[in-house]
Amino acid sequence: MKTKKSDKVEEVAAPKVAIAAKPLGKPAAAVAPKPVVKKTIPAPVEAVKATKATKATKATKVAKEPKLARVAKAVKKPKLKVVRDSFTMPQSEYQKIAEIKELCLKAGLPVKKSEVLRAGLQVLSAMAEAQMLNTLNGLDKIKTGRPNKH
Repeated sequence: MKTKKSDKVEEVAAPKVAIAAKPLGKPAAAVAPKPVVKKTIPAPVEAVKATKATKATKATKVAKEPKLARVAKAVKKPKLKVVRDSFTMPQSEYQKIAEIKELCLKAGLPVKKSEVLRAGLQVLSAMAEAQMLNTLNGLDKIKTGRPNKH
């Protein structure tokens, strides 16, 4: 590689290595090392001190970060196991689920049927025992199973 005088880049050639007695059968070209060209730009002394200081602070920061990551992993909630089930309900009550979904959509919160039913369970469980029993006694008893096809 040719260098111009205007470039302030120094070339350093790798020292030639003297090869001692070789065992027979190996070619000399396979053992000879390739010359390495290294480009260096002299840096001011202050910049070198600054880089050493930043490397030291980076090393301490890197050592502290994994400990925080381990703590964050321990805080994760375990994945909930879901259960599929089927149920029977009167058409008028099933229509109420659709009405609640529309109200939530107008309020900017799209919900699913299962979320509406889960919210209902939360409300029931928050009630006092007497109030919850009163509400459940007010429901009409229906025949369970699949309805007849028309």
